[in-house]
Amino acid sequence: MLVLEYSVIAYSLLVLVGLTGVIQLYYLLFQFSGVGFKKISTPSIEKQEPVSLIICARNELKNLRQFLPEILNQDYPQYQVVVVNDCSWDESSRYLEEMEDAHFNLKVITINEQEKYQHGKKFALTLGIKGAAYEKLIFTDADCVPSSNQWLKKMAASFSVNKEIVIGYGAYQKQSGFLNKWIRFDTAQNGLLFLSRALKGKAYMGVGRNMGYLKSLFFRNKGFASHNHLLSGDDDLFVNETANSNNVAVCLSDDAFTISKPKETIKDWIRQKRRHMSSGKYYKSGDKSMIGLYYFTHTLFLLSALISIILKHNWEIAVAMLSTRLIAQIIVYWTGFRKIGEKDLVLLLPIFDLVASIVYPLLALTNPFVKIKVWK
Repeated sequence: MLVLEYSVIAYSLLVLVGLTGVIQLYYLLFQFSGVGFKKISTPSIEKQEPVSLIICARNELKNLRQFLPEILNQDYPQYQVVVVNDCSWDESSRYLEEMEDAHFNLKVITINEQEKYQHGKKFALTLGIKGAAYEKLIFTDADCVPSSNQWLKKMAASFSVNKEIVIGYGAYQKQSGFLNKWIRFDTAQNGLLFLSRALKGKAYMGVGRNMGYLKSLFFRNKGFASHNHLLSGDDDLFVNETANSNNVAVCLSDDAFTISKPKETIKDWIRQKRRHMSSGKYYKSGDKSMIGLYYFTHTLFLLSALISIILKHNWEIAVAMLSTRLIAQIIVYWTGFRKIGEKDLVLLLPIFDLVASIVYPLLALTNPFVKIKVWK
């Protein structure tokens, strides 16, 4: 009887390790690899049409002082910067008034706090879009700085006859400490997946730190109407809803990234991550299944392989599958991370991979019980 039970356990573990390992290899080789291995054509910048750049800011005085001059110093012949000052109670209003007087292409839209009407970022964005002068819209956040003064030129040039949406990479500042590296790894890994999918004509999200779309697309889609009741999703849900196999362009020039300030505490990062994850359940069913299967098999693969090794049930096969996956992961992540300026993170890949297998399931399981109250 004991021999039979032993055989059943050993066989079950073998099947789990083999099946989840193969699925993981499929994702690495065919879903995450586009950024690193696909040749991305450089868009022509001969025709530079006017662009409106939109930023929503709430109590962002320090960041506006530091980063807004960089936004206003882009190498582009005709563009407008629209800053929506969303119910700030710091000195943002005064600073923005001064900047508006000094820069003819800066337009400030101020939203005053109303006790009986609470709103989220989507309302502020909608006002900014309505107030934008031009058809092509580029979005970033108040705590972001372009990687160069060519950022706007490269993002705007990615629009074409068929491309109504442009998505780019939004990086985080490189700082010392494990938390900073983890935040950057989490962002880079997510970037590899959604950017690679977009390169295959299967875009499912973008990040508000670095993306754009046509004003006509926004109004044709009735804005954020279908998910306006949610605080999150102004970027990823909009792309998930409006993207098709032909209308999304990916801009991956290293001088067209944005760089944001990372969270400084684990608590703040978890709050930010929960807000980002809260919109995922509203994705199209195929996109939810694709993302969910990867993270589910990721945890199950590492867990079943570890148990196999500890119990010495076909441990040689478990070690072989772990090694094969790690080699594939290093190759795919190295080539992809190098293109988005995060190659230093590959050295910590085994550690982050293990951390991810624990952290992501915990967040996914507990997120439904946490209420997201504010967008900022």
